[in-house]
Amino acid sequence: MRFRRFRTTGPVAVALAVLGLTTGCGAADMTKQASPFANAQGAKSVTLSVQSWVGAQANVAVAQYILEHKLGYRVDTVQVDEVPAWDALSQGRVDALLEDWGHPDQEKRYVEDKRTIRHAGDLGVTGHIGWYVPTYLVKQHPDITDWRNLNKYASLFRTAESGGKGQLMDGSPSYVTNDKALVKNLKLNYQVVFAGSEAAQITQIKQFAKDRKPFLTYWYSPQWLFKKVPMTEVKLPPYKEGCDADAAQIACAYPHTPLQKYLNADFAKSGGKAAAFLKKFRWTTQDQDEVALLIAQEKLSPEDAAKKWVDSHPDVWKKWLS
Repeated sequence: MRFRRFRTTGPVAVALAVLGLTTGCGAADMTKQASPFANAQGAKSVTLSVQSWVGAQANVAVAQYILEHKLGYRVDTVQVDEVPAWDALSQGRVDALLEDWGHPDQEKRYVEDKRTIRHAGDLGVTGHIGWYVPTYLVKQHPDITDWRNLNKYASLFRTAESGGKGQLMDGSPSYVTNDKALVKNLKLNYQVVFAGSEAAQITQIKQFAKDRKPFLTYWYSPQWLFKKVPMTEVKLPPYKEGCDADAAQIACAYPHTPLQKYLNADFAKSGGKAAAFLKKFRWTTQDQDEVALLIAQEKLSPEDAAKKWVDSHPDVWKKWLS
């Protein structure tokens, strides 16, 4: 649900030869702009789908670096929103999707029914979406981390955009989140306000933190920003299997989601060493955060960030090539 049905960043600069695609979810025709190298029979090339949040960019950066420098492949990347990425993968316009936060409808359609996509295993990272407040605010109001107390503090979170209610800050409108339903069903005096992108959201969070102002935000882990702005999760009603089945009636927390990889079915079968490597690609949250921090905070190019990680972690990535 980041299902990411959740998590699109804006200008965290991705120097990954990204082909920008600008249509929204459900507009599968956008994939016609994707790489001509994807699924090319006999070509030693790979096309990776790169999502716009920096954690996903870190996955692609390292995979691209190893494919190019250790396995001798040409790698092309295509930036595409979450749901259209499944369409592109099914059509063979991209070969691999390295970080999916759970899209059960697409999985059933393409993996189970059409069999045009193959599951390629866990990424090794568990994702979680939630509502967060800055830890410095929790020290002032310890009970603010219980959703049942949020209305008591709504006035702290008012902004010019929230219409007299407390502001719950979300990222991009292209993320599929449960937040509007949660606000309504939990009878909270809050307005969901979209920052526009992950990058814009990060900018706002940093500014709030600099000024030591209160904020309530939709956020997720893993995410490098926690290292710079400590935040504490607000406890929503516990997640139980099926509590999010009806999108309009959701009144529970987001689940913890083991992030998954998927390959185009033809590529999974005939992609040789590249496909085998991507199936074995598995790292930790700490690994991903290390690369993401180099890209987003230290301003290294994705290639340089990947090289730095690869040079210092041969014990990890060499297992992916065996």
